[in-house]
Amino acid sequence: MTADSAAESLARLADERVDHRFKGLPPDADGLTVGELAAQRRNLFTGGFATPVLALSAERLEHNLKLMEVYADRHGLAFAPHGKTSMAPQLFHWQIEHGAWGITLAVPHQVRVARAFGIRRVFLANELVDPAALRWTAAELDADPDFRFVCYVDSVRGVELMDAALRGASRRVDVVVELAAGEGARTGVRTEAECAAVADAVAGTRTLRLVGVAGYEGEVPQADPERVTAWLRRLVALAVDFDKAGRFTGLDEIVVSAGGSAWFDAVADVFAGIPELSLPVLKLLRSGAYVSHDDGHYRKLTPFNRVPEEGALEPAFRLWTQVVSRPTAEQAFVNAGKRDAAYDLDLPFAQVVRRDGAERPATGVSVTALSDQHAWLRTTPEADLEVGDWVGLGLSHPCTSFDKWPLIPVAEADGTVVDYVRTYF
Repeated sequence: MTADSAAESLARLADERVDHRFKGLPPDADGLTVGELAAQRRNLFTGGFATPVLALSAERLEHNLKLMEVYADRHGLAFAPHGKTSMAPQLFHWQIEHGAWGITLAVPHQVRVARAFGIRRVFLANELVDPAALRWTAAELDADPDFRFVCYVDSVRGVELMDAALRGASRRVDVVVELAAGEGARTGVRTEAECAAVADAVAGTRTLRLVGVAGYEGEVPQADPERVTAWLRRLVALAVDFDKAGRFTGLDEIVVSAGGSAWFDAVADVFAGIPELSLPVLKLLRSGAYVSHDDGHYRKLTPFNRVPEEGALEPAFRLWTQVVSRPTAEQAFVNAGKRDAAYDLDLPFAQVVRRDGAERPATGVSVTALSDQHAWLRTTPEADLEVGDWVGLGLSHPCTSFDKWPLIPVAEADGTVVDYVRTYF
């Protein structure tokens, strides 16, 4: 896909009609295109949007994009943010415009979405053994010489299945051996000897090409700085051993990749110490949750808390709900629940209350539970909350926020909606 066709694909997002599929949007906008609605620059609070409605902060999105661009550049890292967090092609392209090498994804469907919107470089941080998906990938590679695709391998059996599905393809598929994060961790090869056996299996095919090593330090059991650092050093040592054994002969570069959103400071530190190898090293960081950040899980775990001089990410999500019931002085209910808010790690956080255009902190208000379409609020005596008030909730874990909202308004601080982000889950 050319740059022009990628731009055309993005532009077509603005041609989609607004209708009942997109919750929270103004009912009187039905029939408008997304582009026409964006051009109206409606206000999130007075422009007819219906609660519940999830919004992204325009200013905070831009801040987070710039911060990670600067961080990766400062530490000499290539950056392939994990797009499965958002599955939003606009965000993919904004990340690339802010210096990203490409996009990391997890399953073949996500790669198809990325390719439909012109993403040229994809790192699939997962094993891929499905023959239909492999044949599609091979066809994409054969049709587009500029398409770069890399995925994990972690078993000889997996290599055999890939080889069988890919026979007849013109281009080899690039693979990296995934080193497991430890016993009891998720996918990946458990020992260095087994890594060598997988690499040997790759070398024995005409369909695959070994280009490096990778893994995910977030799966290190009982992760702490020492354990994460020790595993990252094992990963680097594996790359060094493979290089000494001549496994990367004929390449332009060696890929060494890690990095979720909780330990990228450790990745930067250890990757800075990668010794000189026979070829240049692509030090590929894959943190993805930074783009929206959150008010719970990653806010507590972000490496910027450990190294504050590097800057600080800002939570960009806010779920706006409305009080629909106030049955007692200690209890209230708003009209957003499990269908609307991330809840896999933490409950939402009551942050602000809006009444008659004025906004104030949600003092004395906390979320205690979620039903399908309601959040349960506990209120203390200092809480000033009435039926009809808007309550802004902060969310935890962006990975399960984007998937609940197919079209998300992007609003400036005064509530002006300047864009809409389309998601594909």
